[in-house]
Amino acid sequence: MSELENVRVRLPDPARTASPPVPGREPGKLAELMKQMRQQKQGYVLLAPYFVLFFVFTAFPVLMAFALSFTYFNVLEPPKWIGWDNYATLFIKDEVFLIALKNTLLFAVITGPISYIACFMLAWLINELSPKLRAVVTLLFYAPSISGNVYLIWQVAFSGDSFGYVNAFLMKWGFILEPIQWLQNPKYMLFIIMLVQLWLSLGTAFLAFIAGLQGLDKTLIEAGAIDGVKNRWQELWHITLPSMRPQLMFGAVMQITSSFAVADVATNMAGFPSPQYAAHTIVTHLNDYGTIRFEMGYACAIASVLFVIMLGTNMVIQKLLRKVGE
Repeated sequence: MSELENVRVRLPDPARTASPPVPGREPGKLAELMKQMRQQKQGYVLLAPYFVLFFVFTAFPVLMAFALSFTYFNVLEPPKWIGWDNYATLFIKDEVFLIALKNTLLFAVITGPISYIACFMLAWLINELSPKLRAVVTLLFYAPSISGNVYLIWQVAFSGDSFGYVNAFLMKWGFILEPIQWLQNPKYMLFIIMLVQLWLSLGTAFLAFIAGLQGLDKTLIEAGAIDGVKNRWQELWHITLPSMRPQLMFGAVMQITSSFAVADVATNMAGFPSPQYAAHTIVTHLNDYGTIRFEMGYACAIASVLFVIMLGTNMVIQKLLRKVGE
């Protein structure tokens, strides 16, 4: 054997020979993003139309509304910069807005969680039915949310005369002696609208939960049984909910949007404006200034406040949902 064959070549250790990172030259998030876009440019090219549409129809209008909220703009004249005057007027001088803010927050706090939990629990129960029966029951629960102004049947139920179903029932059984003006009395008005909104809340979020339950990996349930999951509640908390985080997040966004943006139900059920503004919400206040008075700068300030409230609520819900199953 020659001497050359006995020679061992020792290669340098990359970890030892690599030059130490220079402070201030670490690749930032933007550089990493650009590198990723170059590596996966085909995918980003396919996503480009969506990003363009999102910017044109969502991001840009939001930015424009926020900018116009600092102006006086009545459509007929060019916008005039007035700084924070619109926001000062909202929270200091506009008593109707404060009523609308209180009603909206109360509405969202009550209907949001209840409708969200109801959507999931009904989807969870319906998922246990046979496929044909499940399809029929799902359609029955989902139909009100896609049936236009079907909620107007509640106007008949809560009609203020003796022919209204609720008044007729209560008078027949002796609970009341004369009809109650349900949709004209501020004491009942907001809670009736909440009831109608809960009835309408089994919409897109409900279907998302059904789809998530249908796509659940059955092997996870079998593995959970081996690992000590003893009942359906443990299975729900440790397996089902963590596996459905995308659907839970989507459903939360939809319920937040519907609970904060209620307007049509309140306007059609209680009128506009409602007696003593008992059913007045932020969106109806926004419609008043934006589409009736054409004070677009002030309307944009109202929209910006609503946007911040919804964004903050969404961020809190996201943090809570990340802890599901822990």
